[in-house]
Amino acid sequence: MTTTIKTTTSSDKGEFFGHPGGLSTLFFTEMWERMSYYGMRALLVLFMTASLQEGGLVITVASATAIYGLYTGAVYFMGLPGGWMADRLIGGQKAVWYGGLIIMTGHIVLAIPSDKTFFIGLILVVLGTGLLKPNIGALVGQLYSSGDQRRDSGYTLYYMGINMGSIIGYFVCGYLQTNMGWHWAFGAAAIGMGLGLIQYRLTLSRLSGIGDGPAEPMTPRNTRSAWMAILAFMIGLVIVTAMVMTGAIVIDPVAMAQYVAIGITAVFILYYAGIFMFGNLTGDETKRLLALLLVCIASTCFWAGFEQAGSSLNLFGRDLTDRMIGTFEIPTPWFQSANSIFLVLMSPFFAALWINLSKRMINPSYGLKSAVGLIIMATGFIVMFFAAQLAASGLKVAPFWLIATYFLHTVGELCLSPVALSAVSKLSPKRMAGQMMGVFVLTYSIGNVVAGLLAGNFDPEKPSEMPALFMQITLFSVAVGIVVLLVSLKTKQWEKLAEKDDSTAVIDANEPIKAS
Repeated sequence: MTTTIKTTTSSDKGEFFGHPGGLSTLFFTEMWERMSYYGMRALLVLFMTASLQEGGLVITVASATAIYGLYTGAVYFMGLPGGWMADRLIGGQKAVWYGGLIIMTGHIVLAIPSDKTFFIGLILVVLGTGLLKPNIGALVGQLYSSGDQRRDSGYTLYYMGINMGSIIGYFVCGYLQTNMGWHWAFGAAAIGMGLGLIQYRLTLSRLSGIGDGPAEPMTPRNTRSAWMAILAFMIGLVIVTAMVMTGAIVIDPVAMAQYVAIGITAVFILYYAGIFMFGNLTGDETKRLLALLLVCIASTCFWAGFEQAGSSLNLFGRDLTDRMIGTFEIPTPWFQSANSIFLVLMSPFFAALWINLSKRMINPSYGLKSAVGLIIMATGFIVMFFAAQLAASGLKVAPFWLIATYFLHTVGELCLSPVALSAVSKLSPKRMAGQMMGVFVLTYSIGNVVAGLLAGNFDPEKPSEMPALFMQITLFSVAVGIVVLLVSLKTKQWEKLAEKDDSTAVIDANEPIKAS
């Protein structure tokens, strides 16, 4: 008989729906951080493309969406050094605290009614989110022992907080932007992050012993070298930013986004190739990582389409959608809340679906599920193809076209996003599980930058061009989905090789049901 002994820590005090009390600390901190992030993100392209009379920056659609792609892509990319800093230098608790402070400062800068400080605010939000986001998700996993059966449901609660925060952000910031102005909305995002930090500090004792120091501390000499490198990076960033602000350096956002997309893709390919060449892989491990590569390809293409939500679809909602209900005008950012609302409503259904399929010995492969998710997402753009045709005829279309698109995108997300992160957990060799999650996060970054470049072609002033552009995304996504589906018939056998390894690592995913 095997007896399981559960070690009670201080984080178990003051339970939160039957979970360690520390989960409530992380739940509400993440909820308010996501409120600030998604509330501001929903306004970003709208603000940059708005006219002077509307208080905007009057940036072209191509440049604004490229900046949007660079911003969202950088948020995910900076999670890699942010996670490393927590593991080796400061610990998860401090990473979350300082990251939140930097985020709040960024939103405060954005709230200043000055065009010159706008991009400084964006840079601060990127740096802070890169420090906070990966580490707060990791802290959730550290609340549970390896054998604690509450882990999965704990993450479910955590993801609920993510989606609750995004819904609050869309509605609050969208309302304030329409009725008070852009900078009031940016200020609300700062207040949201501030509330999260206050709550975090007041309840930090519930995390006693969890992430209060680096998991793998460096030697004093290497620590000094690391801080010097970080300081050098920050000084360089300040200098470059100052030169851009003064006009000494002129940056073309579209060209920069193209180079960044190529650069991150090259990093992904080289790193993955390096693992194959120098990772001392067994034959089974090689096949499993090839199966995972297929999922990575599907993930990259998925997010390139899905992330049109904040750019091309956002502009479509503002300029080509009839937002009047009687005398009330629907704020444009409110449409994006449909994704979060659908996630909250449908997540339990999909969780039950996979369980019931397993009980019936029907267990689709990771590749097949990812292909289905990608194809379902593509069908959302078929809806937009017809909506754009109506808009091209000079009509403003009904809101249900966008709502239907977001519904299909959400179904696709639920098929692909949690499945893809589970694939990383199961198919990665145990000794390189952490770095493989880091490599996988690059698919988010690549997808977001590419999404910004794609959205640059969608000019609301040229609605006649939109139907063909939406159809191009549809056809490309469906084509990739079909290829992934066909190849998955082979890789399905390779995925099963992971079942031989009882010690396969289990990775605590940062945000499997809200990667946008």
